[in-house]
Amino acid sequence: MRAALTWRDRPDGTQLIIAAGNRLLVYDTSDGTLIQPLKGHKDTVYCVAYAKDGKRFASGSADKSVIIWTSKLEGILKYTHNDSIQCVSYNPLTHQLASCSSSDFGLWSPEQKSVSKHKASSRITCCSWTNDGQYLALGMFNGVISIRNKNGDEKVKIERTGAGSSPIWSICWNPSRDERNDTLAVADWGQRLSFYQLSGKQIGKDRMLNFDPCCVSYFTKGEYLLLGGSDKQVSLFTKDGVRLGTIGEQSSWVWTCKAKPDSNYVVMGCQDGTISFYQLIFSTVHGLYKDRYAYRDSMTDVIVQHLITEQKVRIKGRELVKKIAIYKNRLAIQMPEKILIYELYSDDSSDMYYRVKEKIVKKFECNLLVVCSDHIILCQEKRLQCLSFSGVKEREWLMESLIRYIKVIGGPPGREGLLVGLKNGQILKIFVDNVFAIVLLKQSTAVRCLDMSASRNKLAVVDENDTCLVYDIHTKELLFQEPNANSVAWNTQCEDMLCFSGGGYLNIKAGNFPVHQQKLQGFVVGYNGSKIFCLHVFSMSAVEVPQSAPMYQYLERKMFKEAYQIACLGVTDADWRELAMEALEGLEFETAKKERKKHGENLNELFLADVYAYQGKFHEAAKLYKKSGHESVALDMYSDLRMFDYAKDFLRSGDPKDTKMLIKKQADWAKNINEPKAAVEMYLSAGEHMKAIEISGDHGWVDMLIEIARKLDKAEREPLSKCAFYFKKLNNPGYAAETYMKVGDLKALVSLHVETHRWEEAFAVSEKHPEFKDEVYVPYAQWLAENDRFEEAQKAFHKAGRQREAVRVLEQLTHNAVVESRFNDAAYYYWMLSMQCLDIAQEQQTEMLQKFHHFQQLAEIYHVYHYIQRYTEEPFSFHLPETLFNISRFLLHSLTKETPLGISKVNTLFALAKQSKALGAYKLARHAYDKLQGLQIPARFQKSVELGSLTIRSKPFHDSEELVPLCYRCSTNNPLLNNLGNVCVNCRQPFVFSASSYEVLHLVEFYLEDGITDEEAVSLIDLECSDRTRGKKALM
Repeated sequence: MRAALTWRDRPDGTQLIIAAGNRLLVYDTSDGTLIQPLKGHKDTVYCVAYAKDGKRFASGSADKSVIIWTSKLEGILKYTHNDSIQCVSYNPLTHQLASCSSSDFGLWSPEQKSVSKHKASSRITCCSWTNDGQYLALGMFNGVISIRNKNGDEKVKIERTGAGSSPIWSICWNPSRDERNDTLAVADWGQRLSFYQLSGKQIGKDRMLNFDPCCVSYFTKGEYLLLGGSDKQVSLFTKDGVRLGTIGEQSSWVWTCKAKPDSNYVVMGCQDGTISFYQLIFSTVHGLYKDRYAYRDSMTDVIVQHLITEQKVRIKGRELVKKIAIYKNRLAIQMPEKILIYELYSDDSSDMYYRVKEKIVKKFECNLLVVCSDHIILCQEKRLQCLSFSGVKEREWLMESLIRYIKVIGGPPGREGLLVGLKNGQILKIFVDNVFAIVLLKQSTAVRCLDMSASRNKLAVVDENDTCLVYDIHTKELLFQEPNANSVAWNTQCEDMLCFSGGGYLNIKAGNFPVHQQKLQGFVVGYNGSKIFCLHVFSMSAVEVPQSAPMYQYLERKMFKEAYQIACLGVTDADWRELAMEALEGLEFETAKKERKKHGENLNELFLADVYAYQGKFHEAAKLYKKSGHESVALDMYSDLRMFDYAKDFLRSGDPKDTKMLIKKQADWAKNINEPKAAVEMYLSAGEHMKAIEISGDHGWVDMLIEIARKLDKAEREPLSKCAFYFKKLNNPGYAAETYMKVGDLKALVSLHVETHRWEEAFAVSEKHPEFKDEVYVPYAQWLAENDRFEEAQKAFHKAGRQREAVRVLEQLTHNAVVESRFNDAAYYYWMLSMQCLDIAQEQQTEMLQKFHHFQQLAEIYHVYHYIQRYTEEPFSFHLPETLFNISRFLLHSLTKETPLGISKVNTLFALAKQSKALGAYKLARHAYDKLQGLQIPARFQKSVELGSLTIRSKPFHDSEELVPLCYRCSTNNPLLNNLGNVCVNCRQPFVFSASSYEVLHLVEFYLEDGITDEEAVSLIDLECSDRTRGKKALM
C-alpha cells in the first residue's frame, strides 16, 4: 500500500464540507475548487455531518446552535442547546439527527416538532450510530461510553477503569454489514485504540498508539480504519487494529480524517488549516506455482487457492504481508520484521494444510521474493541474494541492470534454476548452487514477463512495448512475435502451444498458425492442458478453454498427429468425431484408430462399420455391425435415425425382446415429438405399462387410465397403484377406490378415504376391519379439531381409544376458554375433564381419582368466578347482593392455597368489599379493602377502592349477625372470614352450598359405618323421619 497526494464529504463523494472558523467551506472533490462558503454560525464551527442519502447535512458550533442545510447549500432549520455543540451525527437509515453539547444531547427528526434533549453525566466529545440506526454511542470526557436507543434511553454503559478512563476523543461503528456483531472503535487520550461489541464486551486487548488520537473513521465497507492525531499523520489500520502504514505526514496535529465513499481516497484536516487529499493504491501481493495460487487478503492474511479443485486455506496473521512466494510444497511470507517459511503437511498433491517450517526474524528490503526447496531468493534492484532457511546468506549475484522479472523453473532440491529478466533486455538462467549466471539471450527492449516451454527449448518474452517475442533458446533465433501482450504462458503439456493476454483478449497460438482470440479480462499467469489461469484485479480463476480452434488449424494442414495431441488436451466429442473422419479421409488410419481406441474400440470390422455409417451407407454398416456381433449398435443407429421400418426388417427373425425394445424406442421418439397418444399405444404394445400410465396421468386422460387399470391383472400391483395415484391426483377418488379394492390394498383405501374426507366410507371399512380403527378415527378427530369442532373431536378421540388425546383436547379447550375469559365454558370443560378422568380411573385409579377431584374443584371455582367477572366488567348485575356476597366468600375461601390461571384476586376482593359494605359486614369489608391495598389495582377501580377504604373506617368494626353462617352439624356460628376455607371452624365439617344462591344448605354429609348396607341406611333414615312425624302428631 502506498499513498499518492492528489488534491466530511457528501455520501456520493462529489462534495467536501469543511468546518473552518465560523464558516462552512464546500469544495468540489474532483479538482479541489471552493464551490461556496456558508455563513450562519456566530462562533467557531466544531462539527459537520452529512445524511446518508446526501440530501441534507448539519453543522454544530460554539454558538450553541445546530443548523440543518440542504444539498443545495440552503439553511432550512436552526435549533440550540445550552452549551457549545461538540459533535453531530445522522442516523444512517433516516434523517434523525443526534447533536451533542457539553452537558446534554438532542435527537431531532423531520417528523417531530421539537428536539428531545437528554442530560449527560459528562462532556460528550464524540458520537456514532450503528449500521441499522437503532443505537447511538456517545463518547465522554470521563472515559465512559454510553450506548442509547433511538429514543435516547441508555441501554449499555461501558465504564473503563485505570488508563482506560482517559478522555475518549473519537468513536466510530464499523459500517460493514458482513460482520456478525456491531463493532465500535474507540480512541482515547490514554493513547489507546479499543474495540467493543454492542453489548459492551471488549474485543481483544487495548492497542497502544504512542500518540494522542483526535479522529477515527472506517472505510465505507469497514475493511480499514483511519486514525490521526498528535503524531501529525494519518495511519491506516486493519479493522482488527493492526497498523499497516502511514498516509501522508503533516506539519501539525491531524484533527479529522475521512475516506471518500466507495473509493480509496482519503481526506485529512490539520490544526494549521491544511487540507490534504490522498489516493491509496493497494498493490497485488501474490505468488503462483502451477495450480497453487497464494495471495494477500485483508492485508494481514494469506489465502492459498488450488486452482483445479477450488480448495482454499487461510493463513491468518497479525502483521502486514509485504511479499509472498510459493514453490512446490513451500510457501514464504515476508512481514515487516521477519520471513515465515511454511511447508505442506504431506506430499499429497491435494493437501492444502501448511505448517511453519522456519522463521527468519530479520528485516529485509526487497523488490521481489522467490522461494525454493531449501532457499529464499531476495531481489534488491540489481542484486540477487540466496539465503538459507536459517537466514544465512549463501550466495549473491550482481546484475548489469535492474531486475524486472524472476521465476523458478524447477530442478533438483537445492539446485533449482531461476529465469531472470532485466531492464536492459538481458535474460539469464541462474542455478542457486552456482555463482555464475548463464546469459540465454539479450534483446534491445526491457523485459516485462518471461516463460520457458516444457522442453526448455523455447523462450517467450513480453517486453515494455507490449510485444510477445518467442525465441529458440539454442539458436537464439526469433521464431515469431505478436503485438498487444501484457503476459505470456506456455502450455505445460504441449510444447508448441502458448497463450498471452492483452487488450481485453486471450490469444492462443499453436505452432506457426495464426492467433486464435477470445475475450478475457485480466492477465494470463499459467496454462495447463485446457485450463488457463487468469488474474483479474485481485481474483485468480481457472478458465476452461476448449482446444478446438488450434486442433482445426492442424487439421486444415493435414497434420493429424499434432491435431491428435491438441485434442488430448481437451476438445468436445464432436471434435473427436471430426478428427476421426478427417483422419479417415486423409488415409491416416493410425490417428483414426487411436481416436477409436481412446473410446475402447479395437475391431477392424466395427471400425469399418463406423466408417460406412458416417458415410451414409447405413445398410452396409448394419450388416457389418451384425457380423461383428454388435446388433445393438445397428439398432441404435436405425433408432437414432428414426428408421424404425428398417429396424423391424433387421429384426424380422430376431429375438422378441429386441422387437419390444425397438417398439419402446419408437414410443420414446413419439413422446419426444409430442405425439403422446401414439406413444401410449406403443408402450402398451411393448408391455411398458408404467410409462403408458405416466403419460396418460400427466395429460389427465382418465378414460385411458380406467381402460388400462381394468385390463391389468390384480397381481400387477405397481402399475395398478400408479393408476390409483393418478386417479387421486386427478380428483377421481371413486376410481382410485375401485383400483385399491382390486389390488386388495385396504390400508391405501382407508388412507384415500381419510385424505378425501369421505368419512362415511372410512367408517364402513373400519367396522368390517377393526384393525384400521386408529387410521380412521384419529385423523377424523384431528380434522374435527382443525375445523373448530373440538367437542366432537374429543368424542372421536375417545371412540378411537385415545384417552390421552381426548384429555389433551379438553385441556387445550379449557386453557383457551380461560385465556379468552370465557370462564363459564372453562367450568364446563373442567367438568367434562373430571368425567373423562373418572372413565380412565379404571386403569389408573389413584392418579385419575386425584385428577377427578382436582378438576371438579376447578370447575366449581371457574363457575362462580364467571359471576364475579360479569359483576366487575359489566354495568348491570343479574344477582342479588346476598348472592354476590356468598359467591365472593366462597371463591375467596377456595383460593387459600393457589390461584388458578385467569382468576383475579382483585376482582374477587373488590366484589366482596362492595357487597360486604352494602350488607353490613363491615369487618369483612375492611379486611377486603386492606388486602386490595397490597395488590396492583386497575385504574378503573382505583378511585372506588380508595374511597371505599376511607368510608369503611367510619363504620363499626363488626359484621351483621344475620350474615354469619351456621354449621348444621355442630350448630357453631362460623366467622365470615375463615382461614380454613369452606369448612366449619369447630368440627371441620365441609359446608354444602346452594348452586344458585351459594347459601349454606341444611345438609350434613356423613359416611356409613362398616357393615351397614345402602338399603339398611335408607330404612334407618326413613324410620327416623317417621318417628319424628309421630312425635309431632302427639304434641298436637
